[in-house]
Amino acid sequence: MSASEGKTIAVIGSGLIGRSWAMVFVSGGYRVKIYDNKPGHASKAIEDISEQLKELKQANMLRGSLSAEDQLALISSHEDLKGTVEGAFFIQECVFEDLQAKHSVFQAVESLVGERVVLSTSTSCLQPSQVFLPVQNKKRCIVSHPVNPPYYVRLVELVPHPDTEPSVVDSTFALMKEVGQVPVRLRREIDGFALNRVQYAIIAEAWRLVKDGIISVEDIDLVMTEGLGMRYAFIGPMETMHLNAQGLEDYLKRYREGMKRVLSSFGPVPEFSGEEVKSINQDMCDLIPSDPQHLTARRERRDRCLLGLAQLKKGLE
Repeated sequence: MSASEGKTIAVIGSGLIGRSWAMVFVSGGYRVKIYDNKPGHASKAIEDISEQLKELKQANMLRGSLSAEDQLALISSHEDLKGTVEGAFFIQECVFEDLQAKHSVFQAVESLVGERVVLSTSTSCLQPSQVFLPVQNKKRCIVSHPVNPPYYVRLVELVPHPDTEPSVVDSTFALMKEVGQVPVRLRREIDGFALNRVQYAIIAEAWRLVKDGIISVEDIDLVMTEGLGMRYAFIGPMETMHLNAQGLEDYLKRYREGMKRVLSSFGPVPEFSGEEVKSINQDMCDLIPSDPQHLTARRERRDRCLLGLAQLKKGLE
């Protein structure tokens, strides 16, 4: 009998992230209850998951040892919150990024579960001290921030509340590893966590370069996809420095002054508003129109590419 067999996880919210979390958890053999307060949304989510599991099976990229049919059988849809969280040892909240909505969820959930049940949120940048403000027992609260889409991009940022017990971080880390994710621990909360702070730094400089007429929208994206992104799919910035010289210390001896000079030339944080938005948006829409049909097609392409990259990385490992 596996450690996960018979154990239940409740997923609150049946949108893209909620569905992805459900697929990740059932791949590890956990029973998953999906809740949505909008009638029919949770059951529709299971229909979508069924199709995705079939596609993953055909691509030979289905996670875990269970068949697609057995994984699907572990998922149930619910519109009653009390029934959803009953028997669950872990709650993964996935409602939209609104502080009041999350407060309402956790106020309701805390009154329905025991003190040892872990309360986890999928927030992308709201700090734990904000999200869990109305929770009385904050010792079991944690952020588990996935990268969209979680099934293909396995990183999960674990961010504790200042009052979170270390054992909760440890058990959540172990759960994420068990279901095939790649968890990283932040030692304390910080606005934007780690991933978005790095992502926003890249976005800001890319925006400045386009706004100032240095490079086009198309070409700055190529700088990432055909340059830095190729490298960063397999090694990070610290290892990059380490390998691009005779170790990290030698890299800094060679490039420290140049790095400081370039960094000091960066402009202020962009406003991301006004006429520059209209101009850059038009350039972007010339490449990819922003109507639902084109955006859906590009998202599907993104997911196919991520699936292919995941297959390659799996083979290399």
